[in-house]
Amino acid sequence: MTSVQGGVTVLIAEDDADDCVLIQEAFDENQFPGNLHFVNDGVEVLHYLRQQGKYGNQALTEPPALLLLDLNMPKKDGREVLSEMKADSHLSKIPVIVLTTSLMPEDVAACTQLGAESCITKPTTFMALVHIIKDLEIYWQKA
Repeated sequence: MTSVQGGVTVLIAEDDADDCVLIQEAFDENQFPGNLHFVNDGVEVLHYLRQQGKYGNQALTEPPALLLLDLNMPKKDGREVLSEMKADSHLSKIPVIVLTTSLMPEDVAACTQLGAESCITKPTTFMALVHIIKDLEIYWQKA
């Protein structure tokens, strides 16, 4: 992920406040030059991307460079969000990485079939999360 005009935006869909803090700190630890925006559920993801609801007055100059998507969220889960995004020509090009506590084979298959670039198990330690974020930055810089 390269920095342009103040940095790219990574949208993070996570309903656990503690996980949000850890993800923020992991990006900070990696000195991520972009912007992070957190949303709490699947409906809010779609509202943010479509500039609806509380985001209706905000004009997105560019879509997020990446969506980190929790699989199990309230209102709409990650599978529903992925399905709606990939069916929408304006949202289908946004890369999605699913972060989840469960990587049951059927979940991974469903996410990749719906268009997720990857599924990653949420790590159990902060340093492992820092390494995952670093790997994501390296991957997206090459993409």
